[in-house]
Amino acid sequence: MNVWLLLGLLLVHEALEDVTGQHPPKNKRPKEPGENRIKPTNKKVKPKIPKIKDRDAADAPPKTQSIMIHMMDKGRFQKPAATLSLPAGQTLELRCKGNKIEWSYPAYLDTFKDSRLSVKQHERYGQLTLVNSTAADTGEFSCWGQLCHGYICRKDETKTGSTYIFFTEKGELFVPSPSYFDVVYLNPDRQAVVPCRVTVLSAKVTLHREFPAKEIPVNGTDIVYDVKRGFVYLQPRSDHQGVLYCKAEAGGKSQISVKYQLLYVEVPRGPPSTTILASSNKVRSGDDLSVLCTVLGEPDVEVEFRWIYPGQKDERPVTIQDTWRLIHRGLGHTTRISQSVMTIEDLETTDVGYYICTAQNLQGETTVATTVEFS
Repeated sequence: MNVWLLLGLLLVHEALEDVTGQHPPKNKRPKEPGENRIKPTNKKVKPKIPKIKDRDAADAPPKTQSIMIHMMDKGRFQKPAATLSLPAGQTLELRCKGNKIEWSYPAYLDTFKDSRLSVKQHERYGQLTLVNSTAADTGEFSCWGQLCHGYICRKDETKTGSTYIFFTEKGELFVPSPSYFDVVYLNPDRQAVVPCRVTVLSAKVTLHREFPAKEIPVNGTDIVYDVKRGFVYLQPRSDHQGVLYCKAEAGGKSQISVKYQLLYVEVPRGPPSTTILASSNKVRSGDDLSVLCTVLGEPDVEVEFRWIYPGQKDERPVTIQDTWRLIHRGLGHTTRISQSVMTIEDLETTDVGYYICTAQNLQGETTVATTVEFS
């Protein structure tokens, strides 16, 4: 009877587990103390990708900050626009923030060392002042900060300021020229500019040939007009040569510019093409000697000469004369001949040896030599 009672209790226990659904997990091992009880999951997590704008910002160059201020009357000031129009006679004052400021302004003011212009550096800003302004002062005024390490400084490209100023003056539609006739060289390797700049931004400017008399079309392909530079020949040719002038019209008035002679250049750009020639390579004691160094080049490219000669260490007296002239070779082709002549009188033993001439221009330098000896 006890056996049947035990079997009945087991059946009742299994029936209760079926009703509640609490089945003990099969083959489940007991957890050790301190064991991680978080169930692992197979959920995928997307990696974070930096935003495109964040990456672009990191690669972008630093923003340029305008540091120029235009000081006006009664203590007022403003940041100047890309172009300004001011009446001639007015005092111009520009300031640029920074303790090391450099300036650039129209070359006209530097060429004549104009006392009307003053540039000062204060503790926190640089100051440029121009009094009694004239139409000839029209041009670009700019400033920039400097980054210095010891005595070595470089331009801070992030801190600059610039404005082009038109100084309007009665009776002056063109920026005055120091001469009544100017030469413009046409080189096929670079742009050429006929500098017909105006003092009134809204002026209509045209280009004209003197003979045969006609207006030259500005089509934007061969020739363009830049109000800050003048008429620009993008690809100069030999048929562009001739005598030209410009005409400006504004406010019901017109004005003719100075004349420009356009000459075509046949000599290519590069280091000087140099030759050297002695009056005689066989000399006698007491003779006079001349050594000639010659360069053929572009009409508007200046050449500098340097000499090394046998008597230099002994400070032997010599005469050196540098000259240049333009040679017209026909069909409008023009060449500049630059020469340097060294002359030595009453030759001595110390004058025998190598005479070396070095000619230098903006594209490089060339060295040539000749020998002089006693016969």
